[in-house]
Amino acid sequence: MAHLLQPLWDYLLFQHFTLVSSPFFPVLLAFSSYVIFSVPFTILDVLGEISPLFKYKIQKELMPTPPLPAVAPTVWELISGGLGVLLIFDAQYFWHLVHHKNPHLYRMVHAIHHDYISPFSWSTQPLSAVELMTVGFWSNIEPILLKYHIGYDLPYSPSHLVPFGLLGGAMAHDIHHQKPSSNFAPFFSHWDRFFGTLA
Repeated sequence: MAHLLQPLWDYLLFQHFTLVSSPFFPVLLAFSSYVIFSVPFTILDVLGEISPLFKYKIQKELMPTPPLPAVAPTVWELISGGLGVLLIFDAQYFWHLVHHKNPHLYRMVHAIHHDYISPFSWSTQPLSAVELMTVGFWSNIEPILLKYHIGYDLPYSPSHLVPFGLLGGAMAHDIHHQKPSSNFAPFFSHWDRFFGTLA
């Protein structure tokens, strides 16, 4: 069982080494995975009531478009907002420093990012799973939360299969958007239970 993926790995390594070793591959893999997993739910949304899975749609009415300001930001707001975002993102310096100072964290989490000793724009993509998640958290909290929500409470979703309400799932995230002071955790419910924010 430990080597179940070895044949696939060998195939990719020996038959498609140029592709999988390219710095473009992680970008292509991330983008194509996102599209592949989103398309079925987009089709369900377009089909609406015609779909046999429509009965599992949490909010059956069409979602309103988000409100957009009528007035464009000033040049100062644009520059200061952009600079602010960069400064906040740069605060992860300490997180990055800890990974370099701790040999275990460096080896297990951060080293893959340094596979390219001559960095270029696409060399930022090779990241371990842990680092990908943390960098994603630091750079884009809200889109990460929105990506996990599909808007359907399917009967075979993990939140129904795992007992005791341990997983939040789509319904919990949907409630979070209706009651923003509840259900903060994207996957599990234990933190929301502990802090009294479970709805």
